[in-house]
Amino acid sequence: MLWRIDFRDKRPIYEQVVSGIEDEIISGLLAPDEPLPSVRSLATDLSINPNTIQKAYRQLEADGYTYSVPGRGSFVKDTEGVKEMKKEDTLRELTALADRARELGVTEEEIQKAIKGDSHK
Repeated sequence: MLWRIDFRDKRPIYEQVVSGIEDEIISGLLAPDEPLPSVRSLATDLSINPNTIQKAYRQLEADGYTYSVPGRGSFVKDTEGVKEMKKEDTLRELTALADRARELGVTEEEIQKAIKGDSHK
């Protein structure tokens, strides 16, 4: 795991765990069918309660990122489906944000600049 828990972050710890693992799956650092660390070992590595890791693993499975094998642990699902799912979610969020910006009077040009990363240049 290349990430750490930020105890100053306003998000619950389990959400930070979910986000960190999602990022590793999306980026390909965790390959399809690769096992996730055991609940106990990840809890020890991150110095957090194992119940928190278990909650994160349940959320990852519910969101379609992983699958579990009784007695063996949690494993990464095929990343292509996960990437497509994340892409669709991101585009939906972007559309909603652009709609909100338009309601606030932001012009199409300003929206395009922001999307391109030129909004503050």
